[in-house]
This record gives sequence, C-alpha cells and structure tokens, in this order.
Amino acid sequence: MKNANPLWKFFCSVKLTIVLLLSLALTSIIGTVIPQNQSPDSYLHAFGAFRYQFLSVLGIMDMYHSWWFQGLLLLLTLNIVVCSIDRLSSSWKLIFTRNPKVRPERYSKRSDARTFTDKRRVEELVSAYEPLLARRYGYCKVTRSDDVSVIYGEKGRLSRLGVYIVHLSVVLLLIGGLAGSFFGFEGFVNIAEGEAVDTIRIRNTGQIHRLDFQIRCDDFNLSFYDTGAPKEYRSALSIIDGGKTVKQKDIIVNDPLRYRGINIFQSSYGKLPPEKMSRQDMPMIGPAEEYTLKFTSTSSGMGYTITAKVGVPVDIPEGLGTFAVMAHEADAKFRGMDVGAALKGILTPVEGEPVEILLPLKFANFDKMRGGNVMIAVADQPREGFSFRQTAEERYYTGLQVTNDPGVWLVYTGFVLMITGCFVTFYLSHRQVCIVIEQLRKNSRVTVAGIADRNKLAMKNITEKLFTVMTDS
Repeated sequence: MKNANPLWKFFCSVKLTIVLLLSLALTSIIGTVIPQNQSPDSYLHAFGAFRYQFLSVLGIMDMYHSWWFQGLLLLLTLNIVVCSIDRLSSSWKLIFTRNPKVRPERYSKRSDARTFTDKRRVEELVSAYEPLLARRYGYCKVTRSDDVSVIYGEKGRLSRLGVYIVHLSVVLLLIGGLAGSFFGFEGFVNIAEGEAVDTIRIRNTGQIHRLDFQIRCDDFNLSFYDTGAPKEYRSALSIIDGGKTVKQKDIIVNDPLRYRGINIFQSSYGKLPPEKMSRQDMPMIGPAEEYTLKFTSTSSGMGYTITAKVGVPVDIPEGLGTFAVMAHEADAKFRGMDVGAALKGILTPVEGEPVEILLPLKFANFDKMRGGNVMIAVADQPREGFSFRQTAEERYYTGLQVTNDPGVWLVYTGFVLMITGCFVTFYLSHRQVCIVIEQLRKNSRVTVAGIADRNKLAMKNITEKLFTVMTDS
C-alpha cells in the first residue's frame, strides 16, 4: 500500500512542501541581492578572490541554472504530483461515480434543515417536487423505501477538480522552467551590416553553438535624441534557411524576430574598426543610390522599366510581386565563377517564397537562366571605371541576443490552467440538495436541506429560496 510506503509518505508530506517553498523563496532573495551572470571581474571587485571562489562553487552567480536550485524545483514537482494523486484517490469515487449513494439522515438531521407538513400523500409530493429539482440541478434521482421517499439533486461535481487543475498548472510551470534550463540556450552574436552568421556564443560558458540557419544583417539604422543619446537602434534581419531567404523583419529592443522556436532580440550595437571593413564597404564614386531595372513578363512578353532605390521594394507590373535591390558587389561570384560587378536583390512573388537574385552588370540576360514569371535585368548600368574612395564610411555591427526555450509553451499552458483552476476553485462549488418526504398518519412531513463544499452561505440562501417555492406551491 502506498500509505505504508515511507518514500510515498515523505513526498506527500505538507511539511516537505512548506520547507521547499521557503527554501526557494530564500534562495530567490539571494539571487536578487547578488547580481546574476555578471563578468568575473565585477564579482572579484565586489567580493574578493576567496568569496568569489566560494560563490562560484555554489553556483550563486548563475543560481537559477545551478544543480541544487533545479533539484529543489524537481523535488517540489514530485511533491505536488504525489500529494495530488494521494488526495485525488480518496475523492475519485465522489467525483466520477454515476450513481451516488444518498443517506437521508445526513440531510434531515442538519441544524439548518427546513421542515414543513403537507396534506398531500408522498407520491403526490414526489410528482410535484421532482421536476422542480430537476430544473435546477443537472443530476436528479428519486429513491423510495417503505413510507419515505428521497429526491436528491446535485450539480458542480467536477468543480472539486479545481484544486487539481491548479496543482497541474504549477507542475507544468515547474517542468517548463526545468525544460528551458536543461535544453534551452541563451547566446550572443555580433553581425556586421551585409554579413551573415550561423553560430552564436553561449552565455557564461562561451561555447560556440551552431544554428540550423543563417542570420543576416541587411541594414542597421541608429537614431538619436537632441541630447545626443541613442533613441532607437533598428536591425533589418533576414533568416536564410536552405539557401533561401525565408523570413525578414526589422527588429528593435523588445520586438524580436522569432523563427522555429528561436528568439532573436536586439541587444547592442557598435562601430566596426576600419581594418574590419572590406573593399565592398567603400562607397562608389558616382550615382550608386538607385538603379534602372527592366522587368520582362514571360507570359505577356511585355517589358517594364522601373527605377529602384537600394533597399526599397518596388512593385512589378502584372501582379508579379515585388523586387528590392539589396546590395552592390564589385566582384560577385556565381557557382564559383567570377561574374564581375553585380547587384543582389530579393524577388518576392505573390505566391511562394522570396528568392535571392543576382544581376551581373555585364550580362543583361543572366537572369533568364532562372526561369519564372519575370526576367530582371539592369537597364541603366553605372558607367565603367568606377573607383572606390580611400576612406570608408562608418559601418556598424548589430549585437543580437539569441535564445531558445523549449519549455515556454508548457509555461503558457500552465498560466492558462492556473487561471482556469482558480476560477473553478473560487467561483464554482459542488452543490447537493435533498428533499426527504415521510408519510405520517394524516399528513406528510417534508424536510429540505442542502450542502456545498464551498460558499456555504450562498448554498443556505439557495435552500431557503427552494423551501419558499415548495411551501407556496
């Protein structure tokens, strides 16, 4: 028997629950007082070498990911599960029985039971009161024995599960937190404008974590207040998966890009030193801000000439989608071959995924090889002999925080269940009403009583109203 098992008794102990909750509360206070995940230099400066080593061994600097804190959460989860099973096993029959047993004396002997006499016989009163009770309660039955008939009604039996829904929500919250701690990650990466990466550096450990896709920073914009303080920094990011651009979004602080369960937050920014800037970063002398493009529809054969600014999408006639020039490359390559100067752009059809397009300036029909509904070419090419300035314009990098928490949906589900469980627990109740009718010599005695597991005052008022209706009928 589980009740005789010492291990079972240990985990279903309320004292264990209190100890674990107090321990978690105390350690959370410590984690609030001592800053978490700071640099080693800041801890050495604040606590000294000896206390830093001591706190490091205990995992205080990253307390919420330490083995002992996770152990406390795991113990609390087991404690709640065992307590719920132990309590639910005793009330299972009461909640899910199809034919509950009714003991009339449990109701007729209550101090708040109301009694009156009626000249009608027992069967007449049963015929009158059974429909009255059936309209008010989801379950109603009549039992007869000798000269006594009992009409029993109840509703809200499942409301007794409210506390177990709350217990389940807490378990999901704890498991979600543990899942994120064990299997999730949090890392950082700096990406220069125009570049793409598929690796990040994990926080605290410094390990390199490879992603299943690339993150490209297409553009970075920085705005300032009149005082010179940064007002907003915005990164135009593209997700490249399988060689295709599958998602694009401009992100700012607290407005991340989300892809396949991974969140990409705007975290920081900075300027690249001159030695980090390539020849492509040197702006061309001449009109390189916009280009004249020719779009040819393969279905109609019509050609359309449109001027496109760098980074600004233009609509292609005949509903063929949009196209945006993204960058200019002085020495572009296609499948390992040098094709010279070229434009790079993104073609977004009305239906289907965006496609990255390469448009060499020397080969007007190059895009014809791609096929599709439209062919794109550079109609007005910059004149030959363009050179590059010796001094580069300022170029920024964006600092991104990349996180993955596989337990987040468990946490969300836990919050929803907690709200549901609290509503059921505090606003609903299991109500039971019993009408006991006894045959006397000339009259019948009718006793009415009701019980509820919660909000007993409301149940008393309901019984009084029922008594009033019965005596007036």
